[in-house]
Amino acid sequence: MRAVTTPLDVDVDLNDVARGDGTLFVREGAGFAGRGEAARVPIDEAAPFLAAIDHDDRVGTTPGPVALEALPFLPGSAAELIVPSVLVGKDGTGRAWVTRIDDADEPLAPDVEPSAQAAAYSIRPLVDVDHYLAAVAAGRDAVRDGRMDKAVIARPIEVESEVPIDLHAVLRRLKATFGSTYRFSVDGFFGASPELLVAVEGDTVRAQPLAGTTRVTGDPELDALLAAELQASPKNRIEHRAAIEMVRDTLLPYCSYLDWSPEPSIVKVANVQHLGSQAEGHLSRPTPTVVELVRALQPTPAVGGYPRDAAIDLITAVEGFERGVYGGAVGWVDGSGNGAWAVSLRCAELSPDRRSARLVAGGGIVADSDPLSELAETQAKFQAMLSALIRP
Repeated sequence: MRAVTTPLDVDVDLNDVARGDGTLFVREGAGFAGRGEAARVPIDEAAPFLAAIDHDDRVGTTPGPVALEALPFLPGSAAELIVPSVLVGKDGTGRAWVTRIDDADEPLAPDVEPSAQAAAYSIRPLVDVDHYLAAVAAGRDAVRDGRMDKAVIARPIEVESEVPIDLHAVLRRLKATFGSTYRFSVDGFFGASPELLVAVEGDTVRAQPLAGTTRVTGDPELDALLAAELQASPKNRIEHRAAIEMVRDTLLPYCSYLDWSPEPSIVKVANVQHLGSQAEGHLSRPTPTVVELVRALQPTPAVGGYPRDAAIDLITAVEGFERGVYGGAVGWVDGSGNGAWAVSLRCAELSPDRRSARLVAGGGIVADSDPLSELAETQAKFQAMLSALIRP
């Protein structure tokens, strides 16, 4: 394989490159969009596969070819990453480039507007609400009994449409409302995650675990009050501490230096507010690839629980459905092992005919969790994807 990277002199929206059938990973305008498939590669072989491609970089300091995909929730799961035939990249300065493999001739952004059609939708739970409430109670009891510190219990719903869902239009809506999140689309799995699992650039590693949630009302004074209550909440601080401590303890063996926020801050998106902490460090040599760190970290206590194995056993026993890629990770890796991966949250999976989508939302369960409050939290989290899916 041979790849050639050249400057891109026209301004293109990465959403319009990916459209409804490409690949996308972008935050605040920086990221990648791909067209076509040059290869599919097992995730653990992706970095050396990409490194072996003969790359003619006529821009300088670009990542070259990358591979993108979503990794399922369960640790050790297999996944094949997509290497796009044509890849458009943008960085935080606005610089853009295109990488073509073997002279691929995919059009970058044809003049095709997403449809603005109105359609009828129906929404139904895929797990009975009473079952979910009982699962939350089981998680709470497991924490109270000392079997674990935290468990994340989730529930799925399905949105059905009378016409195929226009993914291109959905991605544009997500950009308009959730531009500060990690927006992604790959193999019919799409979303807008607020949480960075891990990013590697050279010998620098970053992570931003989120845990602890409250709603956004649109009233600035009330939202500030809710944020203050969130930061003061013992339940949410316990939930968050489990997440940051696991990330810290997992990354430390790979680092010569690692620093993290002494106190969580508020991370606010359109529909909810979270407690978030930053971690950043210097990787030891030999430097691990981002995929190695994803494998080590995923799933974090923010989506699974802690201790991890006990929480996963409980989730498998009580949730009543298979998570698949929800709660896993989604992102990219290049031939140097650099990359960025987000936690697969605020996401949906399209059916093959695109007439339905499965959404999943959950919350962290600790000793004083209330099942009805947890149900309300999932309803707030569902709004991110529901507003993008069903708005004409």
